[in-house]
Amino acid sequence: MRCRVKVCGITSVMDAAMVSAAGADAIGLVFYPKSKRNLSITQAAAICAAMPPFVTTVGLFLDAKADVVRDVLAAVPLDILQFHGSETPEYCRQFSRPYLKAVGMKGLAESGGFVAYAARFPDAQGFLVDSHAPGAAGGTGETFDWTQVPQDYPKPIILAGGLTAENVAEAIRVSRVYAVDVSSGVESAPGVKDVVKVRAFMAGVARQQATDSILVMAERSTADSEGRRWTRDELYER
Repeated sequence: MRCRVKVCGITSVMDAAMVSAAGADAIGLVFYPKSKRNLSITQAAAICAAMPPFVTTVGLFLDAKADVVRDVLAAVPLDILQFHGSETPEYCRQFSRPYLKAVGMKGLAESGGFVAYAARFPDAQGFLVDSHAPGAAGGTGETFDWTQVPQDYPKPIILAGGLTAENVAEAIRVSRVYAVDVSSGVESAPGVKDVVKVRAFMAGVARQQATDSILVMAERSTADSEGRRWTRDELYER
């Protein structure tokens, strides 16, 4: 399965065009006043108007008043909403838009774990897992233990938190997620995307995809002397 890429914290038309040309599947627009990447409605509308076809626009909110979200939606044609705070399922679904729910993985096991948390949001389109504590703001630039990401979960999982060109291939290999989400890892300054870093990040994703494809084929065709087939992880280690 191809791993998708979302570049979050886009603040300009130029950066939106650049990451789209580099192969990003989605961009993230932040509507959280405390963030250094926070956008005005006017800025966000201009970015969305300049987007090419088939690149998804995602709006990020954190415990925003419902009227704030509605004001954004009235002027900005967002494809998906992403809720990063302590929003309830009822709050998330009231906007009648597809949405992602962010899941802070720090200490989550103490409150029932990922599966129990996600079960509260049955109509979420997918879940973004990050290194922060549940209900806290993300964007820390820190990684977490990628083995905590559930395998074979029935809905898409997007991995965020401290991803860079140097570690994204390993992150995908370990977590096998539907998509990765990067922001500070491809920036020269907060909210300013660096074309060299973006291209290197995309190359890291592509490199792991190529490796995974080879391992899948090998997994199907390779057997040991006793007829036991090697798993993908075993082949990678070899």
